[in-house]
Formats: sequence, C-alpha cells, structure tokens
Amino acid sequence: MSKVKNGDYVQVHYTGALENGEVFDSSEGRGPLEFQTGGGGILPGFNDAVMGMEVNEEKKVVLPPDEAYGQFRDDLKREFPLDMLGGEKVVEGQMLRFSSPHGPVSGTVLEVAADKFHVDFNHPLAGKTLVFSIKVAGISDQPTQASCGCGCSSTDCGSSSCGDSCG
Repeated sequence: MSKVKNGDYVQVHYTGALENGEVFDSSEGRGPLEFQTGGGGILPGFNDAVMGMEVNEEKKVVLPPDEAYGQFRDDLKREFPLDMLGGEKVVEGQMLRFSSPHGPVSGTVLEVAADKFHVDFNHPLAGKTLVFSIKVAGISDQPTQASCGCGCSSTDCGSSSCGDSCG
C-alpha cells in the first residue's frame, strides 16, 4: 500500500480541537481537505503528521504553537487613529482586513476609544496547542479537487488547518 511522501496530493478528513476538547474546525459534513505535501499553505505540523500515513490510516497528533500558528506575540498589537476608518464604525471583536507590504492581513479589534482603536494581528489560535484527529482518505500524484492556489481544496479554503492563507 502506498504511503504519503513529499509532493503527493493527500486528501484527509480531520477534526481540530484545543487541548480542552473544544473543536475549532472539522471536515465533518464536507469533502476531505486536499493539499500537496511540502507545498506550503498548510500548518507545518499538520503536513509533517500525514507523512508516511496510508489510505484509511487514522492518527491523533498534538501540535505545539511552534508547529501550528506560532507563539502569541505582544508586538503584533497595534494602535491606529480612528479617523483612518473614514467614519466607519468598528466594535471590539470585529475582524478587519488591512493592506501591508506583504499583502492583506487580518486583525481583531481589541478596543475602541474616542480617537483611536487597537488591533491584534495574532492569529486567533496563536499560542495554543492544537490536537488534530486525521484520517487519510486518498493519496495521488495530481490534484483531485479544484484548488484555490494555496494547496487546499476550494471547499476548505480558510479552514484552520489550511493556515488561513487563502480564501
């Protein structure tokens, strides 16, 4: 039986949870997530976890922050003048997209004051240990699903395991 190797297109069903068991993402009710191993666009620890697995093999893997979304960084919190929004109202907890020299980035509004607002650019799962249950549904040398260009299937773009690098 064939095993997942670097460069393969792998289709997996998965459930991602925090250490306390709270599920934050799952392929349940959707088609499997497809990505190319070694192609980026997927969490490094998730990519490494499927290497060597066979079709129908199941595995549970624990990813520390450095293999998932990284450590929480206080330097990724920024303050902006409220007038930069041109009168648009924002509220705490709201996600905003910003332009940066490296492309678009998302941030969560932490606080809104009379003349300024604070944004956290850490990924919502930064600093957290993630637990994934993974089952390999298929292995191929070519993509089997339409792709959004990040290495994951279009039905799963933006999912947590995809690294939110697309969609």
